[in-house]
Order: sequence, then C-alpha cells, then structure tokens
Amino acid sequence: MSFTSRGFPLFLTFDFDAETLWTARDKENAGKPIVMSQGRYGWKRGIWRVLELLRRHDLNVTFFVPGLVVEAHPDIMEAILKDGHEIAHHSHTHTWITQLTLEQEREEMEKGIEAIQKVAGYRPRGWRSPAAEFSRHTLGLIEEYGFDYSSNFFDDDEPYLLEINGRQTDIVELPFRWVLDDAPFFHYAVSLPGRTMQAPSALLEAWTLEFDALRAEDRMMLIAMHPQIIGQPSRLWVLERFLEHVAKADNVWIGRCDRMTDDIRAGLKGARP
Repeated sequence: MSFTSRGFPLFLTFDFDAETLWTARDKENAGKPIVMSQGRYGWKRGIWRVLELLRRHDLNVTFFVPGLVVEAHPDIMEAILKDGHEIAHHSHTHTWITQLTLEQEREEMEKGIEAIQKVAGYRPRGWRSPAAEFSRHTLGLIEEYGFDYSSNFFDDDEPYLLEINGRQTDIVELPFRWVLDDAPFFHYAVSLPGRTMQAPSALLEAWTLEFDALRAEDRMMLIAMHPQIIGQPSRLWVLERFLEHVAKADNVWIGRCDRMTDDIRAGLKGARP
C-alpha cells in the first residue's frame, strides 16, 4: 500500500438525494406523490437511522448532497455537521449531466457550492456526479472549481490522481463499482421496469467478499449508499453486520473522504515517477 501508511482505507459514503433522486430521472415524477414519497423516506426516517448507527460505531464519514436538499433540510445538515461528518458536492438538482449544456453544468456546480458553503461554512472539497456520468466538460470543471477529490470512476480498486487534458493533477480519484452501491440491489419502483429487489443477505455477502479480497490485495474499498435505501430496517441490518465483520479485521482506516484523501494524496504524489 504505497499510497498510505494509515491502514486499509474503507470509505463509507452516502448520497443524500431525497426527492431529487426521482425528479432527476423524470421531471414528471414531481406530480406523482407515491413516487416522491420514496424520496421523503430518506429525510423522514432513513437519514436518522444512518446517523444513529454512525454514532454507535463512532464513525465520521462523508455525505454527498445536492444543493436543493441542503437548502430544504437545514436541520439535517446541522445534525450531519454536529456529528462531525463531511458534506460534499453532488450537483444542485441531481439532474443528469448528459442532459445539461455547459452553462447549465456550471450553474449546477456554482449553486451546489453556494448552498454547502452557506450551511457548512466551507467550500465542498469533493464531487460526485448525479447518475454516474460525465459530460465532455466535467473533468475540466472539477479542476476549475477547485475540488480536491472526486469519487466517480469505476476503473480501479485503489485511489489515483486524475489526469485532465493530458496532465496529471493533484485531484484524488476514489473509484468504486456498482457492486459497492446499494441501489442495484434495492432501488425499486413500479416506474422502473425490470428492477427487482434482492435479499439483504445478498448485499451483505457481496460487500463482505469484496472487503476480504480488497484488503488481502492491499487496495481500498469505497461503498456508496442512499439513506432512502440503506436507511430501511432490513437494509440497515446489512450495514450493521458489515461493520461487525470489518471490526474483526486489523488495521482498517475509516473516515471522511476529505481527511483521508489529504493523506493519500501525499502518498500518491510521492510515488510519482
């Protein structure tokens, strides 16, 4: 593990999308109260279960939050910050980037930064795309708006420094994969044809096996979760059991993305040829 001496890096991250998860997919969902209620579950119930679990395990982690959700739920942002967690950038409206012009993409960046800075008192240091895709402008905008780390790509099992326009930057990429996301296992609605829900045990088995293999290879692991999904009782059971499994292992480092990437960046830069 040339990029850090702090132990095996395990990132627990949460995309707190609330209703924007549904309006971004289809703007007409805003007029469908049952569909929208799935997003409301995230802030009415799910997020509070997640925060309570993190307190019990004495963990500080990162929440990627769209600006609209930051503005709509100042009480939840206060609770996240009070517990020592990081708020990172997840667009403003969660609109899929492939649907945006360059000007609209800039607006998403700027409004999201403004919303987080107002509630947290700092500019967000990390950025995650809504709906897991970039435009041809996105990498340049990540650099232009001064982000220190990105968590978007699916191309590796360890962190690396992003290359933009043929130049290696100091921006740390924290890659993950769909198997490390709760949505493919549980994200369901009648408006999503072909979607099925899997048993919680299937997700627990997948994440446990991934953790054991990646730790044996001395890599890293990043898990992406959604309070409206993982915050349901049977799904939170998965996270609880997974953390119990992790606790049996030695030399595991869990923390906020901003703080962990500061250490990792130094290791990656030191390893440059």
